Amino acid sequence: MACLLTSGRSLPCKSAVGGLKSVYFADYGTLGDFTESSNEITAISGTPTLYQYDIKGNSTLETAVTSSRENGTTFYESTLTLNLVYQDKDTQAEIKLLAVVRPHIWVEDYNGNYWLVGRVHGSELTSGNFASGAAMGDLSGYSLTFVAQETSPPDFTQASVVTGATQGSKIDPEA
Repeated sequence: MACLLTSGRSLPCKSAVGGLKSVYFADYGTLGDFTESSNEITAISGTPTLYQYDIKGNSTLETAVTSSRENGTTFYESTLTLNLVYQDKDTQAEIKLLAVVRPHIWVEDYNGNYWLVGRVHGSELTSGNFASGAAMGDLSGYSLTFVAQETSPPDFTQASVVTGATQGSKIDPEA
């Protein structure tokens, strides 16, 4: 089988910004089938409830491609690191649930992009820290790392797929 390239790429303007805005967790297996157009998810047949976590600052999404000529394999490992400021009993209870399930996760960045992490296999909370900090300016909150291994990178998704889904309740840590 010939593996052929399909296009080149121009140098874009310097108009992008870094940073993640929100993540949306969905229970594993609730997304249903996918409709795609132009390399983007445009609809899902399932009816998941999405749980939105607002984030700012040190949260990141990175995807590494691992390809082996010797084994004839290629896979993508996405690592999502979330820093949630402020500690509260309700968030801690949700983190306990996140530690034992395999959620699908949509990640929204400040450029208006949405990516689906863990589309087929879900994602795993692989490590986390509950930190009170030592100095006044240190993190008092949670640092969580999710990992997903898939046969393709996170899928671009139309915003309407995420924003049009049923939204679950949201914790107000200061309430």
